[in-house]
Amino acid sequence: MTTNGGTRFNEILCALRAAGKEELLPCFHEPMSVTEKSDGSLVTSADHAVDNRLRKLLDELSPGVPVLSEEQARGAQEAILHGDQAFWLLDPLDGTTNFAGGMPFFAISLALIDGSGVAFGATYDPIRDELFSAERGAGLMMNGTPTPTRQHGPKQDLAGCTALVDYKRLSTPVAVALATDPPYRSQRNLGACALEWAWLATGRADLYLHGGQALWDSAAGTLMLTEAGGQHTDLQGDPIFRRSLNKPSAVAGRTGALHDQWLRWLVARG
Repeated sequence: MTTNGGTRFNEILCALRAAGKEELLPCFHEPMSVTEKSDGSLVTSADHAVDNRLRKLLDELSPGVPVLSEEQARGAQEAILHGDQAFWLLDPLDGTTNFAGGMPFFAISLALIDGSGVAFGATYDPIRDELFSAERGAGLMMNGTPTPTRQHGPKQDLAGCTALVDYKRLSTPVAVALATDPPYRSQRNLGACALEWAWLATGRADLYLHGGQALWDSAAGTLMLTEAGGQHTDLQGDPIFRRSLNKPSAVAGRTGALHDQWLRWLVARG
């Protein structure tokens, strides 16, 4: 594998920003082709434009390293996952439903997966021109600099927290408990998983919960949260990352203490 850190990752970050500005933003403000995939999710002409552009670029920068994209056929995705080599993991448009409906919360997300898990992750929000990135062991960055310290640090208990919660695929008992007697101060669901992970990592929320999300939804964001000092597991307390197309649940907190309180509360009600 020829791709490594430093200049090569910087080139990739610049390419993500360019693709967002030149492919996504113009389409967001103009009519576009929108179709429905077999699983009911939406795909637009912008998804395909970004996918094609970044695949070509990644092939030039790291020849021989395969790209697993959300827009690939399942068989091609499985073939890459079942291999033992490193690969790029691409979501060309995270939050397609938001994008197609005119809601300004969507992103491009990319991760590099190696034998130890997620080595690099980046998520670009073209609306706000915010580029979140992390390399394993090197901390969380936003627009090329360490993320700013929030005025108020992480909360100490659930009662003061803001939670990002997607009710999709949650069990009925947990969903009912969250709707009727939540343990946190406030809740949001923004509709773009990769970008929600980035916002959690930067301290714009304190807790996260999703009943089941794809590998490309969580890979970059889980690395970002780890590099920011947070913690994440599935609802069984196991690692979220796995080389699989299955959709594990996701439980996360800005600190290990918050994650543990959150997980205990959820397990007690599940």
